[in-house]
Amino acid sequence: MRQNLFSPRKLVRKFTPAMRPLPAVPHGAVQMPVKTGETLGRIGSLEVRMARNFKEVKKAQRLRYEVFYEEMSAVADAQTLATRRDADPFDAYCDHLLVVDHASLKRNKLGRLKPEIVGTYRVLRQDVADRHGGFYTSAEYDIQSLIDANPGKRFMELGRSCVLKPYRNKKTIELLWHGLWSYILRHKIDVMLGCASIEGTNPDAMADQLGFLHHNSLAPAEWRVRAVENRFVDMNRRPAADINQKEALRALPPLIKGYLRLGAFVGDGAVIDHQFGTTDVLIVMPVSELNTRYVNYYGADASRYAS
Repeated sequence: MRQNLFSPRKLVRKFTPAMRPLPAVPHGAVQMPVKTGETLGRIGSLEVRMARNFKEVKKAQRLRYEVFYEEMSAVADAQTLATRRDADPFDAYCDHLLVVDHASLKRNKLGRLKPEIVGTYRVLRQDVADRHGGFYTSAEYDIQSLIDANPGKRFMELGRSCVLKPYRNKKTIELLWHGLWSYILRHKIDVMLGCASIEGTNPDAMADQLGFLHHNSLAPAEWRVRAVENRFVDMNRRPAADINQKEALRALPPLIKGYLRLGAFVGDGAVIDHQFGTTDVLIVMPVSELNTRYVNYYGADASRYAS
């Protein structure tokens, strides 16, 4: 990252984390990660771990529905409305990181009390994606060119991140990041990537935010990926000198600011996602470029919140 006066890291530290063609997957064929019952971290009543079974994946999908469709502006099709779950075929072979609150118990259909799922992240490793038709992100960005240019590196896709509104605080976000860091270490991941969203589908209305990202956080040539041509939206909508850097940063979603704080880059061009009512930017995070403060905070062995 550039260390000029308006570098994202300096500003973040001062002021602060269309339906796509999908491969066919047999219904219910969910692949669960190894050691699904293992706790990756705890803070008080909150625990971070991977989903243990398809029932927990369905609960994560209901959480995503609540956030994306009820709170935000995603447009549901008939099946999504009927099930009240945000689901797609990628869910069947992704791993699902969960934050559960053991102090908030809810009864399941059998009347048993279960801790509530309050946060989730969907992760997809390259070796798994290669067996199932590729990454979700490839519908928006030409990420295959980046993968092909780095044959010795392990890529992982991040997506569908959301947290229940009452839990959008430092504690929950830190647990999600701690869980991701544990997962990265376990699977020896070299590069994280995925789309992050700004609410709204009018790029001119977010010209300062997009311009800020373009001028300050555009990936260097060796990590740069361009939006697919038929969906490319130019992020360079305003000269850097005309942008109020501090205000533009404040307007960015917390998740994108969190990525910048970690040391992430953004791809070339944005993409409008009409289904979710968002404008997406590509996040690229080589593990070797992660902010050392982040690594030291969570521990080189992800021990900070280990139980």
